[in-house]
Amino acid sequence: MAAGALGCLAVVIDLFSRRVVGWAMQSRQTTDVVLQALLMATWRRKPRAKVLIHSDQGSQFTGMDWAAFLRAHNLEHSMSRRGNCHDNAVAESFFNLLKRERIRRRTYRTREEARQDMFDYIEMFYNPKSKHAQNGMLSPVDFERQQRLRQDGV
Repeated sequence: MAAGALGCLAVVIDLFSRRVVGWAMQSRQTTDVVLQALLMATWRRKPRAKVLIHSDQGSQFTGMDWAAFLRAHNLEHSMSRRGNCHDNAVAESFFNLLKRERIRRRTYRTREEARQDMFDYIEMFYNPKSKHAQNGMLSPVDFERQQRLRQDGV
C-alpha cells in the first residue's frame, strides 16, 4: 500500500504542550474516526473542567453524534469561519512534519503496518522526543513534566 493510500489519520493536539493526546486511523474520514481520536484524548486527560475543542469545518464535526459526544464529555466546540487557516496551524504543522519525517520515506504493505508506524511516530518519537520552539526546545512530554514540577514547587 503506498503512503498516499494510508486513509485518514485524525489527531487531537494539546495546544499548551503540542502533545498528540488522541489519535485514530481509518480508511475514510468519518465522524467515527474523529470521535475515536477524541475518546482517546478524553480517556488520557480525564478533564475535570470544560475543555475547548477546535476543529475545521468538515461534516464529521457537525453531526448529532459529534454534538452528543461533546455534551457527554463536557467539551465545548470551537469552529472558525471558512478560510481562517491560522486556527489549524498547529495541526497543519504536525501533519507537515509527519509527512516530511515519516510518510514520504516509506511504502506500507498493509493498513495495519501503516497504523503501527503512526503509533511509533506519535508515541515513541513525536511526543517524547521531538523538540518544539514553542516549548523552549523541549519535547511535549518533557515540557509537561517541567510544568508539573513548577506547579508542585520543585
